Amino acid sequence: MPLYIRDPAVDSLLDQYLAATGQTNKTEAVRRALADQLKALAAKGSLAERVAKVQRQAAEAGFLHSGGSDPAADKKFMDDMWGEG
Repeated sequence: MPLYIRDPAVDSLLDQYLAATGQTNKTEAVRRALADQLKALAAKGSLAERVAKVQRQAAEAGFLHSGGSDPAADKKFMDDMWGEG
C-alpha cells in the first residue's frame, strides 16, 4: 500500500530527518522513525507503572504517606504559606 505525503510541512520534516540520519530512502526513513517511536513508547511504560516507580523511590528515600492528613493542620500550613496565618 503506497504512502503519499501531501502536506509540505511533513515532507519538509522527512527531508530534515533524512539529512540528519544520512538515509536516502523515504519509505525506510518513515518505517524506522515509526518503529523507533513505538519502541520508545513501549519502554516508557504506562502512567500507572511510572507513578508506582516514583512512589517506590519516594518510599525508599523515606517519604512515606501517613495514610491521612489533619485538615486543621493543612489549613494552618496553607494559611501560613499565603501569609494569612
